[in-house]
Amino acid sequence: MSASVTVRVPAKVNVQLAVGAARSDGFHDLANVFLAVGLYDEVTVTPAEALRVTCSGPDAAQVPLDATNLAARAAIALAGRYGIAPDVHIHIDKDIPVAGGMAGGSADGAGALLACDALWSTGASRAELLAICAELGSDVPFSLVGGAALGVGRGERLTPLEVGGTFHWVFAVADGGLSTPAVYREFDRLTAGTHVPEPAASAVLLDALRTGDTTALAGALSNGLQPAALSLRPSLAGTLTTGTDAGALAALVSGSGPTTAFLTEDEASARKVADALLASGACRNARIASSPAPGATLR
Repeated sequence: MSASVTVRVPAKVNVQLAVGAARSDGFHDLANVFLAVGLYDEVTVTPAEALRVTCSGPDAAQVPLDATNLAARAAIALAGRYGIAPDVHIHIDKDIPVAGGMAGGSADGAGALLACDALWSTGASRAELLAICAELGSDVPFSLVGGAALGVGRGERLTPLEVGGTFHWVFAVADGGLSTPAVYREFDRLTAGTHVPEPAASAVLLDALRTGDTTALAGALSNGLQPAALSLRPSLAGTLTTGTDAGALAALVSGSGPTTAFLTEDEASARKVADALLASGACRNARIASSPAPGATLR
């Protein structure tokens, strides 16, 4: 058995998040176009006497270190399938913003799963790993896969998408978090009594990804949860305006928020937008990244 295994795993942005009406199980059908971006957590697993989780890096104090952490849950799930005791020390070197709608927790779950699979030499198939990911959470399968993908159902059933170029982003990290369940509840409240169409991927957006057309992608970005996120956190509207006034081609709330995402023409434009966002005081940090990025990768 190896002494330790490290996996690097990316953040994500939802370039389209189409949300259907609430289902009988409380979930919502989605058409969720994921794009992995070059902000990464590194998850290292090492044999230990008992399962434990530690974390370092920005926002580390906000990361739960108990069995609710998706990395711990991933280790327990994989160990249970193979009759292995989940006795590992999981260390998360965190660089993905916490509670920001960028799937940082999901990334850690996927990273820990791949790392434990390698450490224990389980021989699990890719399909089996993806099935465990889907059990852990709706965004976890994409964290394993990376690149670009359309997620349907709860977002966990993935179809890889072709991306024909590099897209440049700025992510404005807000103070505090937004509860994803609370944002969905607000979505339900705002859409009560209205017809909520079945979610479907935008052909224009998929074509923009395929051809690498930044301008076309800017025109096609959408997030069905954005009105709910803005309702719960009205100040995010000002952050979106600040970024577009500084030259971003488009802006949207990332997932359920409160991180906001700004698509820019190139890296120089991204730096200008990031500087403007920081100077405005509209966010506590602004991160520049490009996409697509690879999924969970053994280091």
